[in-house]
Amino acid sequence: MLCEDIEKLAQDLSGKLEEKRGVFTLTVTLAERRGFLRKDRLEYVARFRIDDSAKVLHFSEMLQERGSGIASGEDIQGFGVTKEVTRVTPGPRSGTIEEQSNLFGAKYEYRFDYGAIRKAFAEAAERHGFRFEYHAGFGSV
Repeated sequence: MLCEDIEKLAQDLSGKLEEKRGVFTLTVTLAERRGFLRKDRLEYVARFRIDDSAKVLHFSEMLQERGSGIASGEDIQGFGVTKEVTRVTPGPRSGTIEEQSNLFGAKYEYRFDYGAIRKAFAEAAERHGFRFEYHAGFGSV
């Protein structure tokens, strides 16, 4: 079954696979940076939906940066705990995941083959008689 192949792929990547209202999310941590009481994490996120009636696997991906810890600076009086999420998503400043990777490459040190993930999803879909459709934005999955 297609879902079982995808679950195995998630395990092989040490990723976290969740489902909500028919949309699956695969999250893989690519890199982490730690500072003084602060932690930033770069994640690869793939979202997909399996349309059994049309035999289509809808797939989209992005890089996402999450940070948490203590913030300080000129504009902040004292100390506080902050949590922030930065997403590089399609829109006015868009690009392929490779371009997103180049942006984060200056900040994080990591190696990850996005093409291999896409290819593994496409091959799993094909093995089970599904068509693979890549979407640029998460809204269309």
